Amino acid sequence: MTRLHDIAAHIDGYDTESLSVAVAQAFIAQLVPRVGEAESVPLKSALGRVLASDIVSPINVPAHDNSAMDGYALRASDLAADVPNHLRVAGKALAGQPFAGSVAAGMCVRIMTGAVMPQGLDTVVPQELVQLADDGTVMLPAGVVRAGDNRRLAGEDLRCGEAALQAGRLLRPADLGLIASLGFADVPVVRPLRVAFFSTGNELRSVGQALEPGCLYDSNRYTLWGMLLRLGVEPIDMGIVPDDAASLEAALRLAAECADAVITSGGVSVGEADHTRAVMEKLGEVLFWKLAMRPGRPLAVGRIESRGHQAILFGLPGNPVAVMVTFYAFVRDALLAMSGATASSLPMLRAATTTAMRKRPGRTEYQRGIVSRGADGRWQVALTGSQGSGILRSMSLANGLIVLPHDQGNVEAGEDVDVLPFDGLV
Repeated sequence: MTRLHDIAAHIDGYDTESLSVAVAQAFIAQLVPRVGEAESVPLKSALGRVLASDIVSPINVPAHDNSAMDGYALRASDLAADVPNHLRVAGKALAGQPFAGSVAAGMCVRIMTGAVMPQGLDTVVPQELVQLADDGTVMLPAGVVRAGDNRRLAGEDLRCGEAALQAGRLLRPADLGLIASLGFADVPVVRPLRVAFFSTGNELRSVGQALEPGCLYDSNRYTLWGMLLRLGVEPIDMGIVPDDAASLEAALRLAAECADAVITSGGVSVGEADHTRAVMEKLGEVLFWKLAMRPGRPLAVGRIESRGHQAILFGLPGNPVAVMVTFYAFVRDALLAMSGATASSLPMLRAATTTAMRKRPGRTEYQRGIVSRGADGRWQVALTGSQGSGILRSMSLANGLIVLPHDQGNVEAGEDVDVLPFDGLV
């Protein structure tokens, strides 16, 4: 297993005292292992799970040549190019009820969308382009169709033996429909990642408890619970851990024994209890970073072990907004990678900011924003107000994060910026 310092040695720009977001992300991508175990689940239980192996189509999709329109199926070779054509109707083809007879020259078949193309016919003329005569024949004006028009070919969507979905895909609603269209009732998926998390701090109280002077309710565990649920992992809430070495070590050992990853909030900032660093380092290899970002400067990353079980550790800051920002900047992609998901960038919007923003080059900043359509129809984004890292309400008001990159300077009103929409997070 590669040691953390060996990973760092091969990454340009690595500096624990001022680590850029990009460098930290590159480090974490090399740190995290992949879960290898797979299981089979019913199709309706597969939403949000990671596909463990390719879904290979056992059939052609569509299985037969079929009509893309309601209209009349015919042979293009029967049509004269320069004059109207009159064809007799031999019968009807419906979806699920193919026309079984033969079709002689100069004849056509009334056909519905999705119906199998009758043998020997290769073209469909839409019903609105023909005229019905009193004698039951149909008249086609010259040049209304070309050979092969409005016909779906067998295997046009998928050929038998072709991979419909590849391993590592995070399954979405359309994927479930695609799998169902191939006749599969069960799906091979990676087993859910187990993620233990807890908050540290003697000042914290759980909801429902009395709030003594100087204390506050722990919001971070509920925020983490929600973010983890959206990733499809198995969250293990370990509650609030007292701010002492023995309690912290016991909690970290238990977490390492029952989970693949451990997330803590609080206790990693400079000036906080020294035993946090000592305990984490006692249980494994842990690095303590000062990130060139705002909010979320302190972060601990590494591996911890207990009784032969190992887990990846993410020590997040205690401020509520910083917890969310560092989770989306670093932890989310790491957990998806551990789950076996194929890497994909989060979707970004470009929107014009409604206000000027002060920004110092040399760090990445995440501002809470409200994205909407401007009077000109373009996307615009406004700040939620004060951007203090302890103001959780600002994250509740926001529908996205304004991402100001490392080298960005001040932003003028009306200037386009990148926005990470919350609704784009899986």
